[in-house]
Amino acid sequence: MMDVITNQGSAVTDAANSGILFPPMDLLNGYAPVFLVAFTVTLLATPIVRKIAVKSGIIDTPDRQRKLHAYPVAYLGGLAVFLGVIVSILSATFLTRGDASLLKVIPFSVIIGMVAIVFTGLADDIWKWDPRLKVAGQLIAAAALAIEDVGPKLAQGALVPLFGTPEEVIFSMGQYALHNAELYYWIGTAVIAIFVIGGCNAANLIDGLDGLLTGSTAITAIGLLIVSLLMAMTDRVEDPEQSLVGMRVVLSLALLGATLGFLPFNFNPAMIFLGDCGSLLLGYLCVVIILSFGEKGQTELVIAGLVIFGLPILDTILAIIRRKLAGLPFHSADNNHIHHLLKRSLGTVKLAVFSLYGITGCFMVLGVCMAATRLLTQTRVLAVVSLAFAFFAFISAIAIKVARQATWQVQEKVAERSEQVGDHAGHTASASSIPLAAPPAATLPHKSV
Repeated sequence: MMDVITNQGSAVTDAANSGILFPPMDLLNGYAPVFLVAFTVTLLATPIVRKIAVKSGIIDTPDRQRKLHAYPVAYLGGLAVFLGVIVSILSATFLTRGDASLLKVIPFSVIIGMVAIVFTGLADDIWKWDPRLKVAGQLIAAAALAIEDVGPKLAQGALVPLFGTPEEVIFSMGQYALHNAELYYWIGTAVIAIFVIGGCNAANLIDGLDGLLTGSTAITAIGLLIVSLLMAMTDRVEDPEQSLVGMRVVLSLALLGATLGFLPFNFNPAMIFLGDCGSLLLGYLCVVIILSFGEKGQTELVIAGLVIFGLPILDTILAIIRRKLAGLPFHSADNNHIHHLLKRSLGTVKLAVFSLYGITGCFMVLGVCMAATRLLTQTRVLAVVSLAFAFFAFISAIAIKVARQATWQVQEKVAERSEQVGDHAGHTASASSIPLAAPPAATLPHKSV
């Protein structure tokens, strides 16, 4: 077997197997400016955006229940993150060198989706949009992402073992025939919509303490970057102009640089918040990278990406369960999210945030191990999946128990107050009933005639 080196870098082409393998370090070196630009632009833009938010009165006022900051804090931090990401993506088109220059950078449909998400979040931060309008904006982003055909490929990889190849006919009537490819397309489009709406709102729900979403997303970005590099190293690329290898690495580096550039201003005590603009954007970028893992139908890698993104998913599932048990609608707010529970248990925001960073790191390690096992050994990853599920279920059980205990305590206090009010009402009723009977003659007041 003979290896030859391409003229524009050190990407390795196997003479026996068509396709190119991209060494991880060469990609990192080639795309390093993306990280630096995202970090620098976000670091410089954040104070400017904060000043604009303060002058415009776009601030978040604490309520001592769910919003635990001590004083009003500016919104619109997500706008600075967006500037860092978009400028770094644009810079990737002319600053990359070596192997990275062979690959397509970012599909235009992904940028359209980013703009739709940022506009939706920005409108909610400024004008407090109706939740239905927010979902509509997320669906626009999902529709733009569907143009890249990633969702259908993901659905195809999951459904081929069940229904067969895309060419097989599943229904026919006369000259009309419905092939599996059409079924996979519509299922894949639905998958994209579910991922985008779920990922964006999951990130939004976890954004409840200073620096929590920003720092945990940075950890998530590291995991997604590692998986992206492993895929570039092991998965042969036949057409660099159509492959999503470059997109995965660029978005991971841009996401990492932007979050690290914003974190100094967002960490406790925060000077500025992400707002819905930022939280929805971070969730969207994570979802895009995770979905791109299924470019060739590798469902196991998508699951690994979801494990890396496990903390927001875990908190969302627990919120659904918790509100279902309490008989409340899903969109109702409460103060029993994971970060609220840890804040009350540990006493400080910093301890709670660092604890959740550690949980995010555990999810990241599990997801990376799952992907690495699959990519490097081509074996099934049941052991890692089982470990991830056990970790997920363990934290879920603890969180549900603590939340239920808090609910019971509230119910007991309400019951005690009701009893006290009932006793007080009983005493009042007894006292008011005395004058209804005629008092003894000796106690009747003297009247002058």
